Amino acid sequence: MVFSDETKVNVYGSDGCKYYWSRPDDKLQPHHLDLTVKGGGGSIMVWGCITYDGPGYACWISEGTMKASDYVGILGTTLMDSLEYYGYHPQDIYFQQDNDPKHTSKLAKQWFKDNNFKCDHTFNWPSQSPDLNPIEHIWHHLKLKLSAYDTRAKGVHELWNRVEKEWSTFTAEDCRRYINSMPDRCRCVIS
Repeated sequence: MVFSDETKVNVYGSDGCKYYWSRPDDKLQPHHLDLTVKGGGGSIMVWGCITYDGPGYACWISEGTMKASDYVGILGTTLMDSLEYYGYHPQDIYFQQDNDPKHTSKLAKQWFKDNNFKCDHTFNWPSQSPDLNPIEHIWHHLKLKLSAYDTRAKGVHELWNRVEKEWSTFTAEDCRRYINSMPDRCRCVIS
């Protein structure tokens, strides 16, 4: 089984709100604040995949909105290189992707067919269900590792270098822990 997904990584951390707890008489402290940069400081989109045997390769998705043709390019290089690394054959694996339109496009479906993936081996994944995909835990831990650097990346190229470095630290055990938690997460979603 190969689980895949994309994530956004920001030079300046999270896009979301940050909160802290305080008592009415507490004073605001510097560590309660996050620096911001006009325009956000830059970000990159990253595609990656994980298997029971460890992480596959990750790639920096080109600037702008990813199109079906871009996605097929990623499948043809990064996914296929990952399968080759682990000695997997397309016809023997189950491949998970979410239901993003570029993933389910005619172009992508044709690519899977042309590359010997069995149609019943590409999962129809529920929409808006990141809690089911074990790679989401890897993304979370990747972002924690990136936020632990003493200095912020000076731009998107340095950020990508850090992403590559930290991605390479994930082990088969890390991937197995999250993949093995699938039955419990599915039960939680159903109940």
